[in-house]
Amino acid sequence: MKRILLFSLFCFSLFLSVSANLAAQNKIQIIHAGTLLAIPGEAPLSNQTVVISNGAIESIYSGYKTSSELGFSGVEITDLKNKFVMPGFIDMHTHVTGERDPDANPHEWTTLNDQDLAFKSLPYLKRTLHAGFTTVRNLGADAELIGAIQRATAKGLITGPRIVYSGGAISATGGHGDSHGYRVEILELDKNVGICDGADDCRRAVRARVKQGAGVIKITATGGVLSNTAAGLSQQLTDEEMKSIVDAAHSLGRKVAAHAHAADGINAALRAGVNSIDHGSYLDDESVKLFLENDAWLVPTLLAGISVRDELAINDQIPPAIIDKINTVVPVVEASFKRALNGGVNIAFGTDSGVSKHGENAREFEIMVDYGMSESHAIKTATINAAKLLGMEDQLGSIEAGKIADIIAVNNNPLENISELKNVTFVMKNGVIYKMK
Repeated sequence: MKRILLFSLFCFSLFLSVSANLAAQNKIQIIHAGTLLAIPGEAPLSNQTVVISNGAIESIYSGYKTSSELGFSGVEITDLKNKFVMPGFIDMHTHVTGERDPDANPHEWTTLNDQDLAFKSLPYLKRTLHAGFTTVRNLGADAELIGAIQRATAKGLITGPRIVYSGGAISATGGHGDSHGYRVEILELDKNVGICDGADDCRRAVRARVKQGAGVIKITATGGVLSNTAAGLSQQLTDEEMKSIVDAAHSLGRKVAAHAHAADGINAALRAGVNSIDHGSYLDDESVKLFLENDAWLVPTLLAGISVRDELAINDQIPPAIIDKINTVVPVVEASFKRALNGGVNIAFGTDSGVSKHGENAREFEIMVDYGMSESHAIKTATINAAKLLGMEDQLGSIEAGKIADIIAVNNNPLENISELKNVTFVMKNGVIYKMK
């Protein structure tokens, strides 16, 4: 009996030793979550234990499991028993290398180089991550600049979200995405590989963007509010150009995000096969039909319109052409969003941050709910839905075994008050804790 007892104690000690070594080798982490919204859209669970190994979610248990109960020794537990815990958020439309500033010189870009912009982006990146947005899709920036920032955040050299980027957009000559209003000598300095005319040239532009490292292709299907030209908001790329862009992008394994405001451009882009319409300010009943037929997504960016409308009151440097477009588009956005929501269109979260302040991304949740979306649906747009649109649903969007450990928390239940999401108290990306209070 004594030998059996000693042998049992030996085996248990060996088990603890092996478990401790395994935990050390695999960097095991344990979270106790008071309320866990593991899969947005489903009911949250109470008193859960999340086990993380090497930055990935290994398992989830009901109840608060101790380290020894799980077979580990010396593993510190992160106590979120008084928190509401969720997957990290995904913003599908950002511009992390800049931010509108009413007090800035509007021609500042002519005096700054990429190194200046890289340093300016550091607080934007940190604020975005600390706001709970662990992944962003960045739709517009110099390819070398955003590529370097992407690599630096991925390696942990700087604090920021995971980045999927397009580089610049694919745009028509003189369209939204091209330069406007400067002397010819200055315009000729802008060697933008994304400016194209005709189907063949636009196919070349896509290939050039992919060569620059683009993980997604952005096109400007229509005019834009913030381009300094009185060109309106209607279709700018032709049907044939958009079809060639989509075909080229899809053949190279890239999805296509279409900046589009007016219905003619929205519908032409959807018929061409784009994966998302970003903005969608004037979408109509035909748009809803095309969204559903093509399994496409709307990225509403409601916060952008609110932000530029508010800026009119404090910025007297906004050109008249832009003022006219702001006053034209902002009043129609709510009705278009409601039309898409009521029509069952797939909606993924996006803010156009950079137009609005970085770190205030969660204001988009409030606007969507104010316009009729449920709190549960709103959270799903920034998790499950955004992950699907990215093509990363097997890695992101929920807290499930095998997925990346992107986890955030707030103090109270956002399903009862969506404004709670403006006060994220805990942020983990890839198993690394970046914020805890």
